[in-house]
Amino acid sequence: MQGQSQQQAYDRGITIFSPDGRLYQVEYAREAVKRGSASIGVRTADGVVLVVDKRSRSPLMEASSVEKLHKADDHAGIASAGHVADARQLIDFARRQAQVNRLRYGEPVGVEALTKEITDHIQQYTQVGGARPFGVALIVAGIEDGEPRLFETDPSGTPYEWQALAVGADRGEIDDYLEANYDPEATLNEGVELALSALASVNDGELDPEGVGVATVDVETESYTGLSDEEIAGHLAEHDILADDEE
Repeated sequence: MQGQSQQQAYDRGITIFSPDGRLYQVEYAREAVKRGSASIGVRTADGVVLVVDKRSRSPLMEASSVEKLHKADDHAGIASAGHVADARQLIDFARRQAQVNRLRYGEPVGVEALTKEITDHIQQYTQVGGARPFGVALIVAGIEDGEPRLFETDPSGTPYEWQALAVGADRGEIDDYLEANYDPEATLNEGVELALSALASVNDGELDPEGVGVATVDVETESYTGLSDEEIAGHLAEHDILADDEE
């Protein structure tokens, strides 16, 4: 009982390390990410793919109001998992940084530099008393110097670069699928197929186009493009993972 009360004392202060070197509030923020629906990023030879599970809690909810995919700049997109309100704050911050870079230097911000700006901002909230960490993880994808780049931000403020990854619910199972099927020389369409198939693998092998969001950033045009429900349905039907109630 005494040990439990001591742990609760460390829970109350974000700036206080536990005796074993842990920041409990940061760990709890990671748990909040796990409660969010899955988001997937795949880097291919032709660009990067973002796929998100945006199933609504009720059939009465407008699907367009579920925001998990965001355009950060012409050449960069962001997917989120975790607290939506926290994600919106970080997306707005990322967009401001991208615009500041264009105004100051006359060129698009680097994807790695943008990710580190975001994670530096996140990290400040692990050191300041009276504030809590952001309960969200982001996947930052884009083109930098003609090369596709794919990054993850962690609630601790640490950036990681990936070839393919998932954040949010069922991360372990989706990562296992990606590891088994990832091909670094895949085309952009094959990357979309892989990400959708990975998401379907934890959703009874099928997906509803209205419950999925897909966006790409291709190397040739260096532009962020969101796919329509009809285009997503075409991909799902082509790979036999379209929900049975869809025709």
